[in-house]
Amino acid sequence: MSDLFDIAADPSAPAASRPLADRLRPVSLSDVIGQEKVLSPDGPLGAMLGAGSLSSLILWGPPGVGKTTIARLLADATDLAFVQISAIFTGVPELRKVFEAAKLRRQQGRGTLLFVDEIHRFNKAQQDGFLPHMEDGTILLVGATTENPSFELNAALLSRAQVIVLERLTPADLERLAQRAEKELGKALPLKAEARAALIEMADGDGRALLNLIEQVVAWKIEAPLTTEALSQRLMRRAAKYDKSGEEHYNLISALHKSVRGSDPDAALYWFARMLEGGEDPRFLARRITRMSVEDIGLADPQAQTICLHAWEVYERLGSPEGELALAQAVTYLALAPKSNAGYVAYKAARDSARKTGSEPPPKHILNAPTRLMKEQGYGAGYAYDHDTEDGFSGQNYFPEAMKRPVYYQPVERGYERELKKRLDWFAKLRDKRGS
Repeated sequence: MSDLFDIAADPSAPAASRPLADRLRPVSLSDVIGQEKVLSPDGPLGAMLGAGSLSSLILWGPPGVGKTTIARLLADATDLAFVQISAIFTGVPELRKVFEAAKLRRQQGRGTLLFVDEIHRFNKAQQDGFLPHMEDGTILLVGATTENPSFELNAALLSRAQVIVLERLTPADLERLAQRAEKELGKALPLKAEARAALIEMADGDGRALLNLIEQVVAWKIEAPLTTEALSQRLMRRAAKYDKSGEEHYNLISALHKSVRGSDPDAALYWFARMLEGGEDPRFLARRITRMSVEDIGLADPQAQTICLHAWEVYERLGSPEGELALAQAVTYLALAPKSNAGYVAYKAARDSARKTGSEPPPKHILNAPTRLMKEQGYGAGYAYDHDTEDGFSGQNYFPEAMKRPVYYQPVERGYERELKKRLDWFAKLRDKRGS
């Protein structure tokens, strides 16, 4: 994984021949851009350094936010030997050598900060291999990951390390980095204001990506400032950060679902578009949209389910990109539809009751009696045929006789459920009247 300033500087190399990211590597924690929340005196890392007690860490954040740099500077600040490995290229034999070297270093009176890039790439057994060396003080582990540690790292490892969340760089952070680059280069970028903003947007919160883009712009050796259009012709926009099987996938579908539930069509369309731009399968979105119509709109607007199914069918007929418009329109309809989860809540409550009373038989009066023995046992005795009763409603009990009548479905005063609530209340009054 390429992280911000993660290539060690070669002191013998001429400055101009070194990558810009290497030349701009921070030399102290105060120089790190965009991570003030964790590095300030009141932040978790600042507080640890202030107390002189640094613990093992997991640095969790997107690419290009300074994970490697921070680890290196933490080693400098605590006078620990800095050793860096990557989980992608390191196997068990290499790990053994690292641990043996750390033990020798410890015997000589110096500790080791072992920085493990892409630590989530190690399997569970390999992660367990770090534990004894962390516990006896041979190493102070600092792992870096772009994936959610809760899903990717052992509970035992997490219990021995503090997770530090690093944020993606904001446009203001990237602007500060661009200014630092201009100072190092000794000249301003040949970009008009709107093109400069577009360049920062292309970096998408990744500091290393921005510095790489700046190096490309400088290499063109042009004098007249470029417009946004001219810049876009020369540079390709970075692909959006999106992992169809990872945490980002679930984060964005959650954002879409909650925007629909919150009746915000603009936000819902934005997250829908973000997922499509990231390469999400529109069929997955069609399925989840239909699920939303059942869970969050329900019987407040029964037509919502039909619209989702029709949109899904249109997509299957047209394919991408034309069919995606039908799904987008379904998203908009759901966001503006009246909301009710009464049916969803009722279903879950009924399932819960079914698990608890799963052996209770139905009352005999609603059982069929196709044989003489069953009739003699009272099957069907006393059943009232609802169509033959006043109002077409008998008010009989349909729950097990030993079970107290529950109330699962409680419609809301929104949309079509207003009408359903009137019917439910009417039946309840009749049931009380017939029962008394």
